[in-house]
Amino acid sequence: MSIRVNPWFLKKALTLKPDDPKGSCCSPGRDHVDGQTATPDASAFQRNSTGNTEGMKLIPGGEFLMGNEGDYGFPADGEGPVHTVEIAPFYMDATCVTNEQFNEFINATHYKTEAEIFGWSFVFYGHLTPKQQATAVRSRVLGSEWWCRIDGATWRHPEGPGTNIKKRWKYPALHVSWNDAIAYCAWAGKRLPTEAEWEFAARGGLVQKRFPWGDELEPGGKHRMNVWQGKFPVQNTEADKYYGPAPAQTYQANGYGLYCMTGNVWEWVWDWFHPDYYLKSPRENPTGPTATDRRMMRGGSYLCHSSYCNRYRTDARSSNTPDSSTGNLGFRCVRDVE
Repeated sequence: MSIRVNPWFLKKALTLKPDDPKGSCCSPGRDHVDGQTATPDASAFQRNSTGNTEGMKLIPGGEFLMGNEGDYGFPADGEGPVHTVEIAPFYMDATCVTNEQFNEFINATHYKTEAEIFGWSFVFYGHLTPKQQATAVRSRVLGSEWWCRIDGATWRHPEGPGTNIKKRWKYPALHVSWNDAIAYCAWAGKRLPTEAEWEFAARGGLVQKRFPWGDELEPGGKHRMNVWQGKFPVQNTEADKYYGPAPAQTYQANGYGLYCMTGNVWEWVWDWFHPDYYLKSPRENPTGPTATDRRMMRGGSYLCHSSYCNRYRTDARSSNTPDSSTGNLGFRCVRDVE
């Protein structure tokens, strides 16, 4: 599938480099537009074992090697050094929280997401209608012109007014901030996974492999996750059958029965971000550094491509402000073992 783009957008986008701090195929933050800085909250990490375990998988816990020191990573993200971590057993959602599940939460609590409160969220340029694209040049993110601020974009209206989720109930809930995810978790009697729990679970019992199934991106020529196919951000061949997000339960599950731990959509985790945290991270059940201004995201998304951003790995890291929301960012929950 060839995607037509504004010539100016194409020229500008292709001048950016993968390590350009101003450009990101990951998820732009609200500070890119409003210049605002998130206020660190004072909430402490708390375990939770009250939620229902339906749809969750028991992750056995144990010892594993976290991080990577390979030349394919991003040093600025703090992916190394490799260090030993011990994790207690826990339950994890087999999939990201879906629109159907998030809708139940909204109906029960009448919660308003931050995208609804702010009145806008970030949408990928290629998902906009021709009419939206004609005006999107005024709302693009400087340095990441494939991202546009779209008024009215929310979890209910992923590409803005006129779009809906009627045929996407089994897809990941998107345009959800870290704060929104925390609110959902509290309602469900669960919590967000720590970064260490997420990586342990994503690896599925494998040791120091890039992907949940091994080191080969497409073993036997078979697609195992939803990432960009073609020339980013101009053309997507949809060789993996998807141009945007895929249903939450797509492709083969990993060794722990978890779906789409890499690719498809980024996932919020509990921890604050600091690039040097692995240098002083505790061995047992780490919960992240003290408050900074960004929360961790893991897993990569359908916009990741090896030519620009290969963060669709079990050990890759990224971050965003806790009030930010985009069309490629969701979450899944965990629950502690009683």
